[in-house]
Amino acid sequence: MAFRESRSSIEEDTEYERDRSLTYGSLTEDIEEELRGPKYIKTVRLSSEELASLELEEGSNVLTFSVTTSYQGTTKCFCSVYLWDYTDKIIISDIDGTITRSDVFGHILPWVGKDWTQNNIAQLFSALHSNGYKFLYLSSRAIGQASMTKNFLKSIKQNGVGIPEGPMLLSPDSLLRAFKVELVLKRPDIFKIKCLSDIKGLFGEDSSPFYAGFGNKGTDSKSYQAVGIPPHRIYRINHRGEIYTENSIVQHCTYAEIYEHNEVYFPVVRPETELVEEEYLAQNFWRSDIPDVDEEDLIL
Repeated sequence: MAFRESRSSIEEDTEYERDRSLTYGSLTEDIEEELRGPKYIKTVRLSSEELASLELEEGSNVLTFSVTTSYQGTTKCFCSVYLWDYTDKIIISDIDGTITRSDVFGHILPWVGKDWTQNNIAQLFSALHSNGYKFLYLSSRAIGQASMTKNFLKSIKQNGVGIPEGPMLLSPDSLLRAFKVELVLKRPDIFKIKCLSDIKGLFGEDSSPFYAGFGNKGTDSKSYQAVGIPPHRIYRINHRGEIYTENSIVQHCTYAEIYEHNEVYFPVVRPETELVEEEYLAQNFWRSDIPDVDEEDLIL
C-alpha cells in the first residue's frame, strides 16, 4: 500500500509539472508574440502622419491626456496645440517686465489680486492681432508655473479688452533651476534661442515667421536677433513704460503711442497679399538719409 501510494503521488507530480510546462510555454509564446509587434519610443515630437491623424483645426486645439488607475481613478491633463499657416507672421512677447511692469513683482502681485500689467498692453496686442499677426508668449519661468501663468494671461483685462490667445512656451527646468538661470546666471537667452529656433524650423529653411519681438532685457533682444528679427522691430520696454527699438536708444515711445499708429508700425496682413517691403513703408520711404559729412568739416 505504501508503494502504491508513493507511485500515485509521483504520477500526480509529473502531470502537474507537465501542465505547468505547457502553461508556461503558452505564456512565453504570448510574450514573444507581443514583443514581435510594433515597438514605441518616448518622444515629444510627432511625425507628419501622427499630426495628420489628430485632424487639427486652424487655430487652437485642446488635447487631453488621461491616466486611469484602480486606486486613484482617472486624472486628466490638458494642453493646446496651435495649427498655423506657414505664411503667418508671428509677434513674440516676453511676460515678466514686458507684459508686467517688473520681473519680481510680476510674479508676486498677481497672486494677491494686484494688477501689475503695463498700461495699454491689451489694447495694443489686440489691435496687432486684428491686423493679422499671431502671438507667441515666451518666458523663462519654470514649467511648473504653467497653470498659474496661463491663468494670469487670461485674466488680463484693460477697458474690457484682453490680450490675444497664443502658445505659451516656458522653460522645462524646475522652479529653482529656472530662478537660478534667470536671476543668478542671467542667461535665459540659452533656452529662448533654442526654443525659438525649433519653432522657426517648423516653417521651412528659408522662412522668417517672426515679424517682431517685445522684451525688457538685453537677453530678449539677443534671442530675437538670433532667429532673424531685425533690430528696428525689437521693442524693449523699461520700468517707466518707455519703449526703445534695438537700433535707437535715444528716441522712445509708449504702448499707447504704438497703439495709436499701429498700422504704421505693423501693416495689416491680408491672406491674399504679402507684407509691404521694408523700404516702402511710410516711416522708411519718406525718411531722408543722413548726409555724408567730412570729418574736417566738423572741426571748428
